[in-house]
Amino acid sequence: MKSLKDYSNEINKCSKCSLCQAVCPLYKITGNECAVSKGKFVMLDGVIRGDLTLNKNINKYLEMCLKCGKCTEFCPSGIDVCEIFRAAKHEYIQDKFEGKLVRFFQSEKVFERGISFIEKFNKIKPLPVKEKAKQNILLFKGCANKINPSSEKAIKRIFEKIPYNLYENDFKCCGVPYLASGNIERYEQTEAYNSSIINNSECDVLLTDCASCADALSKYPSLSKKIMNFSDFIFEKNFKFEYKQHLRITFHKPCHLKNYEAIKNIFANCKNIDYVEMPEYDECCGFSGQFAITNSKLSKSITKRKIENALSVKPDIIITECPACLLGLMRGLFDTKNPDKKNVRIMNLTEFLALSDNIITE
Repeated sequence: MKSLKDYSNEINKCSKCSLCQAVCPLYKITGNECAVSKGKFVMLDGVIRGDLTLNKNINKYLEMCLKCGKCTEFCPSGIDVCEIFRAAKHEYIQDKFEGKLVRFFQSEKVFERGISFIEKFNKIKPLPVKEKAKQNILLFKGCANKINPSSEKAIKRIFEKIPYNLYENDFKCCGVPYLASGNIERYEQTEAYNSSIINNSECDVLLTDCASCADALSKYPSLSKKIMNFSDFIFEKNFKFEYKQHLRITFHKPCHLKNYEAIKNIFANCKNIDYVEMPEYDECCGFSGQFAITNSKLSKSITKRKIENALSVKPDIIITECPACLLGLMRGLFDTKNPDKKNVRIMNLTEFLALSDNIITE
C-alpha cells in the first residue's frame, strides 16, 4: 500500500495543462479549480512538502470528486488521479473520528451482514443446470442486486432462453465504496476473498451487470478469470432480440463502462427498437455513490442536466448499465418538472433485454 508521499513524482508530473478542467463535470458547474485534479495536486504537493496539513478543508475537496476517471483518461502525463486521491483520503481518515466511523460501518459485521440480511428477503432460486450448455457463467451479484433483485431476475429470465449455464457464489462487495472512502485495508481484504472464490471456480466467464463492479474486478491483481460486463457478453455472442411493441430508447453511458460500441451493436440487433443517442450521453450522471450524500447539491445539479438531455430525445425508456446510475437517473426524473417525463421508464440494460418477446441465439 503506497502512502501519499510515494506519489510525489506523479503529482509533480502534472504540467497544469488544464485538460482535466475541460472534461471535469464538477468544474463545468462550479468553475472552481480546486474541484479538478490540478488544483487538488497543488494542495497535496503542499502537504507532502510540509507546507500544508491534510485537514478537513483539503478533505472537502478530496470529497468533491465523482471518481469518473475523465481526468485520468485525458491526462497527457498518464497520471492515475483517483489512485492518488485514494491514498490521500486513506491518510486523512487514519486518526480521525470520521475514519473510525468509516471502518465501523464498512466492517464485515455491519456492512456485509446488513446486506446479507436484506438479501434473505430477496432470494431468487438458481437456474437448473443445462447438460449441453456452451459455457459456464459465474454471476458476480453486486450489493445493489442483493438489495434490489430486479436486474438479477432479468438476467435469469434471459439465461432461461439461451444455451449457457448461470450460477452464483457468495461474493462480498467489489470494494468500490471502500476505495472511495479511503478504507484501503477493507478493500484489500475483500479483493483477496473475492479473488480466491473466482480463481477456484470452474467458470468460463465472470459476469456482472454493473460497470463499476466490472471496473473494480478488472483491477484485482491476482484475478485469473475473464471478466465481462453483461453488454460485452451479449455483444460477443451476437444475440438478437425481437420486440412486438415499438419502443424509442436512449442510453446513459456509465463512467466506468469501457465498450460503448457493444451497446450500439446490441440496440442495432433489437428488432422494432429505435435507439436515439442523447446529448452528452457519456457525461457523468452525478450520483457516484457517497458523493450524492456528501455533495448533494452538486450531485443534483449534474443529474438535472443529465435527465434533461435524456428527455430531449423523447424516449420511452432510458437505459443504463450501472445500479448507481440507475438511482441517479430515477432521482433526476422524479425531481424534474419537465412534462416530457410522463410515461418514461428507467431500467438497467438487463431489464430492457428481458422485456423482449424472442431471443435469437444463432
